[in-house]
Amino acid sequence: MLGDDEDVFDSVTWESPSAPKYDSTHVGPGFKQSTAEHEDPHEPKWEGYLIPSVKDPVKELAETKDAYVSYLVSAKTNLPIYSTPNPSSRRRFQDFVFLRDHLVRDFPACVVPALPDKHRLEYITGDRFSPEFMERRRLELHRFLQRLTRHPMLQRSTLVRAFFESTEWHVVMHQHVAHPPGPEPSPSLIDNISDTLLNAFSRVKKPDERFLLMREGVDKFEEGLNVSERLFNRIRSRTSDGRPESGEDLTGDYHDLAVAVQGLGFLESGITDPLNHFSNTLLEFSALLRHQTQTTTDPLLVHLHSLLTYSHANRAVLKLRDQKQLDFEELSDYLSNVTAERDRLAAVISGHAGSTGLGIGAYLRDRVDAIRGADDDRHRVEKMRKLDIKIKELQDAVTTAHETSDAFSDETLREQAIFQYAKEAEMKEMLSNLAEGQIEFYKAAMEEWERIIPIIQRIRVDV
Repeated sequence: MLGDDEDVFDSVTWESPSAPKYDSTHVGPGFKQSTAEHEDPHEPKWEGYLIPSVKDPVKELAETKDAYVSYLVSAKTNLPIYSTPNPSSRRRFQDFVFLRDHLVRDFPACVVPALPDKHRLEYITGDRFSPEFMERRRLELHRFLQRLTRHPMLQRSTLVRAFFESTEWHVVMHQHVAHPPGPEPSPSLIDNISDTLLNAFSRVKKPDERFLLMREGVDKFEEGLNVSERLFNRIRSRTSDGRPESGEDLTGDYHDLAVAVQGLGFLESGITDPLNHFSNTLLEFSALLRHQTQTTTDPLLVHLHSLLTYSHANRAVLKLRDQKQLDFEELSDYLSNVTAERDRLAAVISGHAGSTGLGIGAYLRDRVDAIRGADDDRHRVEKMRKLDIKIKELQDAVTTAHETSDAFSDETLREQAIFQYAKEAEMKEMLSNLAEGQIEFYKAAMEEWERIIPIIQRIRVDV
């Protein structure tokens, strides 16, 4: 019984209300959109496709302590920036890490998918060169590249192109570190001020309704993935958890039943052969359950977890957009405070200090200045001059922060549309694989049980 989990999906949607709809007739991880008369500036545009493939894991330097696994990375593409429509190269896991880390740095507004976790038990036990682990890692790396190449900007980046076709990848890595594609960010007034103004508990004062809806959609999507992962883990543990002593291993139960029926056949000499056939059918069905777990349920659980980490990367972009808006709001407040202090000093100098109405804070500052001997007009004029310079700097910083926030918001809208497309493509693939696995299992099960029915029916029962 599922109990409380039965209706949990009633409130869960896979779609984001603000994401555009795509024509499902387009095939492939990317496509060139038709040029409409009135194009939406927030709608992503593909210039072509890039279909990746990761296969043929090979253990390199096998007899040394520096052994590692390399993978054949290839692709099919019609993008003009590639020198060949079928680029290929061999890459190791560290190369994927470099690619991902630098794409995150070079494209902070893009949803760059996460790589599979390297800190696995296999690295401790030494099983990272086992065929099972290498195949699982190969599939995860394939999915990583698939998500990258579904992105219209990342698929055309210089680093991604070099990753697929460069024969001197180590040179490319060194050059990229030494000469990044964008200018190195230098510490600005925004960086210096925001560190002291912002903290982990700051919130956007004027939230944008569009991004609130997006965040709500992400919450519901991740809730659905978490519930699905929990339910399928429960199904797996009850079907084939590999621990018969737990009493919830259905494959083990069918195996035990087969042994019991076979033992019964030795006692019933007249129907020994039919009972042996029935026992064999139970064993085959037990094997089918185990096979279904290995080929359908386990890959589904891996894909669900991977999709959840992909959604976390999307959430990080939304959070970074909020941070850009928060920078602008906090700098605007800081500018207002500095301007008010400058106006207060001007009022003191002109003899109208009582009309400023700045409250106890201004009064305390005046008292402190008096104690320090800095309450004469000469000190106030010098302080006003410094405040005027700071106000000019802050005005420039606020303008820059506002432009950055708006640009980042526009880019985030495009990113959400791209993520929606990638999410729908992955959901279709994942659920199709689940459906095909279930169909294959039940077809094979039906064949096994249909073969035993005539044998059972031939048993004569004398009344």
